[in-house]
Amino acid sequence: MPTRLRSFIGTIVIIIMVIVYAILATSYAAANLAESPWWVHLLYFIGTGLLWVLPAMALIKWMAGRKPGQ
Repeated sequence: MPTRLRSFIGTIVIIIMVIVYAILATSYAAANLAESPWWVHLLYFIGTGLLWVLPAMALIKWMAGRKPGQ
């Protein structure tokens, strides 16, 4: 698959993934953390704010494809 097509598909998937992830993370927080102290919210959103990076990194590596000579 050409790198340009991989980049296009990967970009669309990342956008959809981030939107769905944000909706799920905030819905969970609203339903389960409403009565929690502010520091629980802070820890939750720091953790969930960084967690989406792991699947995005794998997808970005896939988007880059194989370079000649590797």
